[in-house]
Amino acid sequence: MNWQGVMPAMTTALDEHYKVDAAFMRRHANWLLDNGCTGIISLGSLGQGATLTFAEKEAILRNMADTVGKRVPVVAAISALSTEEAVALAKSAEQAGCAGLMVLPPYVYSSDWREMKAHVVSVFRATPLPCMLYNNPISYGTDFVPPQIAELAAEFKNFEAVKESSSDVRRVTAIRALLGDRLKVFVGVDDVIVESIAAGAAGWVAGLVNAFPAESVALFNYATAGKKTETFELYKWFLPLLRMDTVPQLVQLIHRVQEEVGAGSARVRAPRLETTGAELEQTRRVLAEALAHRTAVKSTPFPKA
Repeated sequence: MNWQGVMPAMTTALDEHYKVDAAFMRRHANWLLDNGCTGIISLGSLGQGATLTFAEKEAILRNMADTVGKRVPVVAAISALSTEEAVALAKSAEQAGCAGLMVLPPYVYSSDWREMKAHVVSVFRATPLPCMLYNNPISYGTDFVPPQIAELAAEFKNFEAVKESSSDVRRVTAIRALLGDRLKVFVGVDDVIVESIAAGAAGWVAGLVNAFPAESVALFNYATAGKKTETFELYKWFLPLLRMDTVPQLVQLIHRVQEEVGAGSARVRAPRLETTGAELEQTRRVLAEALAHRTAVKSTPFPKA
């Protein structure tokens, strides 16, 4: 498992009946890789994991592993209301052919460190697959602080990476100060990626990459290579779009952008609803401005059905 580069938090495509569109997801996954992404992460927040049945999750993981598993690692986001279900999903992900797991705290329940640790440890132990811990205190109400992350790293060899989504770039530095290169630090908030790479982040679990993969990969590569002028110009252009990844409506907004650029559908599952009214108008204004001044980045067009 190579924890490096731009790994999309891939959206889950829905057909006109709001069922998972497996065929579209195959095209989407290959397009992301054709534009330079280094892995696929399925079933995360952007993948609407909370609205998928267990059977749908299993089918998506098999589909992604069969489609692109020989090209890049497929990582399964492991999230559930109960530890028992999380463990079952982790084992299913291994059987489906996934190369790694991204482990979330339990949905809904905001627990203390003793309970948080017990939950993620149960998932770490469920399979030998390499694991990434997903820390998102803003969304999930639980915060894995750097000393706790270091404690887990000392106990579990298959704990190999952290997706840090606190929006605090200092967390990248703090984790690396305690652990050096023992863990790969990924950033899970789109509009702090450049700052986080400067602090030592090795990868990006990206959102707007679902619609703009070539630009996302170019930005990551420029920042990693220390090309300041190219990084600044591309980041300045991209930031209004990247900020869509930082609000509660990120799923609807990114799906809408995908539809507008011909790389997906705006359909989402309730309780989320598609963007309408002033929110839709603002989204279209931001996107139109971006497209009018789109930077010259070599890209592969989205494949036709």
